[in-house]
Amino acid sequence: MLTIIIPSIELYDEGKEEFIQTKPQELRLEHSLVSVSKWESRWHKPFLSKDDKSIEETIDYIRCMTLTQNVPPIAYTRITNGNLEEISNYIGSPMTATTFHDKSKTINREIITSEVIYYWMIALSIPFECQKWHLNRLLTLINVCNIKNQPAKKMNKKEITNRNRSLNAARKQALNTRG
Repeated sequence: MLTIIIPSIELYDEGKEEFIQTKPQELRLEHSLVSVSKWESRWHKPFLSKDDKSIEETIDYIRCMTLTQNVPPIAYTRITNGNLEEISNYIGSPMTATTFHDKSKTINREIITSEVIYYWMIALSIPFECQKWHLNRLLTLINVCNIKNQPAKKMNKKEITNRNRSLNAARKQALNTRG
């Protein structure tokens, strides 16, 4: 979870013809599958795409990430560039110590939406409570499950021949025979 403080600012109230000072607003944010699902239901497009998001889409995603209750809508208009950078760094953080060293990564052109991720969770028996995890951590868990569930790599003919040769030699020695 990320906590940011939207700073106070001074506004002019034309009705009262006076300046007013807003209060700082604390936001608790969570970049999770739940947040992505909310955003996609509003915008009807995949969140996890290479396409840039407009400032309106970005601010709306911050709304979807917000765990703080009763945030006045005007608070989102006061988000600073520093806040946006902090949020961007948080979204990009891996949130896990797990790394992958597979150099032969193939490019997957599948469009990934929240429903696809929910499908992966169901297929891999990942509990739904994980939908509230940081999204990068959840995707890492899905990747780990896929790797661990892969069938054992098949041996080529040379490997099979070498294995059989060593098994036969061990049997000859154990049974004290010549073949």
